[in-house]
Amino acid sequence: MVGHGGHPVYGAQDTTIFSVMNALAARHGAINLGQGFPDEDGPAAIRAAAARALLDGPNQYAPLTGMAVLRKAVAAHAKRFYDLDLDAGCEILVTAGGTEALAASLTGLIAPGDEAVIVEPAYDSYRPVLEAAGAQVKAVRLEAPSFKLEEAALAAAFSPRTKLVVVNSPLNPVGRVFGFAELEMLAGFIKRNDAFAVCDEVYEHLVFDGAAHIPLMTLPGMFERCLRIGSAGKIFSLTGWKIGWVAGPAPLIAAVTKVHQFLTFTVSPALQIGIAHGLEHEMDFTLSLTHTLQKKRDRLAGIMAPLGFEALPCEGTCFLTARTGDLTNEPDRAFCERLAREARVALIPLSPFYGTDGPTDLVRFAFCKNPENLGDAITRLENYFLPAAAKRIMGK
Repeated sequence: MVGHGGHPVYGAQDTTIFSVMNALAARHGAINLGQGFPDEDGPAAIRAAAARALLDGPNQYAPLTGMAVLRKAVAAHAKRFYDLDLDAGCEILVTAGGTEALAASLTGLIAPGDEAVIVEPAYDSYRPVLEAAGAQVKAVRLEAPSFKLEEAALAAAFSPRTKLVVVNSPLNPVGRVFGFAELEMLAGFIKRNDAFAVCDEVYEHLVFDGAAHIPLMTLPGMFERCLRIGSAGKIFSLTGWKIGWVAGPAPLIAAVTKVHQFLTFTVSPALQIGIAHGLEHEMDFTLSLTHTLQKKRDRLAGIMAPLGFEALPCEGTCFLTARTGDLTNEPDRAFCERLAREARVALIPLSPFYGTDGPTDLVRFAFCKNPENLGDAITRLENYFLPAAAKRIMGK
């Protein structure tokens, strides 16, 4: 929705594509391969720790920055996996999920008129939050099928007025995992333009084929310029708990905390205690989940070509992107809406992940579903597309 002069009316944002497709899936009894939530809950031991804390307490407001037990666990996790030394007292902030962490971080670092750079396709909350904060948003567009960061695109987006860049790796929606050379190139632009980076790393452990996730803040000279966002919901398949965090240098965390205090102030102490237990004792679940999801990725990718899709590379996350190719002349959103109604499988179109003029022939499949639901979705897609494919072949 726009107001005078074509500017967005920020009190009247469009409904997210996730809400639209979830409602359509529910209406038509479709298997939901759209939004990336698992079908199965995370470790019972984490849930039991939270349940004990709910009964035994504390049940009053937790500290503004999060309970000490969780902040210490987040610091230990960063040390274990990335050799990062974080001060749990002033370099970690617990938030109501990754989405609040993003909103507080972007709002805390941006002033009206600042320029901000996002990488498209981009998770759909980045642009509206930045624009609501008064930022001028520039996009670095990644091109299919490789979706690699290119120096020319970065040079066109960055300027001396650039205040921050949002970096999402592993990247939702297309599953890119930026390598060291790409991150080093990006770090050079950030340092030359004296900017900051807000690093959305909620899928940090969902990296496939033996590759490794590299936090941007681990590169030389980058810690003081980076905020790193994590999500317990993604790590432990407990998305409904909405426990996230921001880690980074104390001055940046202080700026984010000033926004956080007026958004949610704090989150459930029992759930924080449960997640602290998980980070300390249940990471084997997460590492095993990565191997399980890689097998599901391969299972789903294997049926793409026979159905008429072109599967694009997926290096991480729980999302597989595919071109619709000769399957349809419809725009991606109309195609996905038709599949939800007729094939009873819900996908997500990729065009909403772009500001303007995004591709309209790409769709996203979420494969973080249990084997039965994933198998049923594959069967429905085969029943819907294979007869049509046979007709196309017979007609040639």
